[in-house]
Amino acid sequence: MATTKKETTAQRVERLKRAANPWEGLEEIRRFARQGFESIPPEWIGTYFRWWGVYTQGDGAGVTGGQGGVGRALQRFMVRIRIPNGMMTSRELRAIADLTRIHANGIADLTVRQNIQLHWVTIESLPEVLDGLWQVGLNTTGACGDVVRNVTGCPVAGVDADEIVDASPLVLEASRLLAGNAEFYNLPRKFKISITGCRVWCPYPEINDIGLTALTRTVGGKPEVGFSLRVAGGLSTEPYLGARLNAFVQWNQVLPVIKGIAELFRDSDVLREHRERARLKFLFLRHGWTAERFLGELQDRIGFQLDPAVEEHAPDDVYRDHVGIHQQKQSGLSYVGAVALRGRITAEQMHAAADLAERFAGGELRATNMQNLLVVNVPTINADSLARELDAIGLKVGGSSFWRGTVACSGTEFCKLAITETKSFSRWLVEELEERLPGFDQHLKLHVTGCPNSCGQHWIADIGIEGKKLKVNDRMVDAYYFCVGGALGLHQATARPIGYRCPATEVPDALERLLGQYLAQREPGENLRRFFVRHTDTELREFLAGESMVAVPRDLPDPTRVLAQSAGGIGD
Repeated sequence: MATTKKETTAQRVERLKRAANPWEGLEEIRRFARQGFESIPPEWIGTYFRWWGVYTQGDGAGVTGGQGGVGRALQRFMVRIRIPNGMMTSRELRAIADLTRIHANGIADLTVRQNIQLHWVTIESLPEVLDGLWQVGLNTTGACGDVVRNVTGCPVAGVDADEIVDASPLVLEASRLLAGNAEFYNLPRKFKISITGCRVWCPYPEINDIGLTALTRTVGGKPEVGFSLRVAGGLSTEPYLGARLNAFVQWNQVLPVIKGIAELFRDSDVLREHRERARLKFLFLRHGWTAERFLGELQDRIGFQLDPAVEEHAPDDVYRDHVGIHQQKQSGLSYVGAVALRGRITAEQMHAAADLAERFAGGELRATNMQNLLVVNVPTINADSLARELDAIGLKVGGSSFWRGTVACSGTEFCKLAITETKSFSRWLVEELEERLPGFDQHLKLHVTGCPNSCGQHWIADIGIEGKKLKVNDRMVDAYYFCVGGALGLHQATARPIGYRCPATEVPDALERLLGQYLAQREPGENLRRFFVRHTDTELREFLAGESMVAVPRDLPDPTRVLAQSAGGIGD
């Protein structure tokens, strides 16, 4: 008797995507809202909602509280708002604040892709949230799902005193081209694009599927602005820093190039065979592609040749949090950057920030890749007053290195794939480090991610900690594994796993020991990255542990959970 072969996760998702374009299902969403959660079929719960920026919310226990590699879901949703280049008006932020207060228990999260996420949204409220966003020109289309995600750019585009060009018009055009476009609703997996005209590569082009960075060349004795092109970057369980192609992309070529690469990705059948290996980077990691082959395939697709690349100058150890008061290129204007610690922001804070942006400036705000909030085009005479008001509502314009440099994913509070709680932990960790190491004088990117999927981007941090579980006194507790030395730009490198993990409650002790050793041993002018480079894993592990110890392996995902975990968490 013949047996029926069980459908794989990849096969199921591909079948569902062939069957329907979720963007055509708005009336179904409205029907679900009228009929209640029990009316929602599994294909919407597990797949189609994502195209609308919607995920079911975890029950707080994360992956360990469920089975098959996915935690239990509540009858509540996370809703991610698409904000290209992180650019908002005070009217838009105020609308988000109102929706957050009414439908999302009063809290939201700024993400590492310049989005804002709401939580606790019911199916009954979902149409009201979508309609409320549309009324002010915002939407959630493509903020999740196997589509082009939020297109990111420099958060100070157009105002940065040192930028090469304001590339935000290209970000907005690319978003309009791809978000909601039926030609691109069915990609093998998520697809990430960053375009920047700044010199310090604020939106991390190295970890995007497409990373475009402005540079100049001389043609006929005159300077011409174009872009350097990187492809196939990504993090998750197998980090890969994007490959630079031998191409100079002119301004009017940017959109055709982006469209061509998206088409190459869409039409790659080999990337649809395994959900866990469906990102563009796996053409390089698994299928033998090179930068030369990719460029050839791209040029065949777009129908014209790109000029050869020109020399570029990668940023050297530039810190990109944009916090503080900074002069703009426009005379008499400044931008003011405030920290939303670990990305968490309340409805009241968003309302107040929107009001302050109108009161002290022109009502323009930006979200950053480090989960912070900026007010731009502030008359410099108003900047100090605005900073004091932002401080008063808990959005610090400054703060310690720990306060400014900590990034955190959603964690078990909301994510069904997370192993550890991250948001409250990160705040506690920052407070502990401020008390233990007052006056710590170095920039520090401290990234907390609740599982191996790296939604908290621990691979590119000075210190990245990855969520685990450990058994302590016969009880499983939150724990973290340490990676150090991640960097982008001139010294690009993924962080080194160094074989040390400890319970979450011991992380402040470990970091106090490690950073204390840095302060005691650093050479003149030596930053953390260089300090980590000149020490072995064994030495760094001893600094963290306070004693000599044998390396423990990095706890990779359980093979039975690899499909779910490698598919990525609810992060961007």
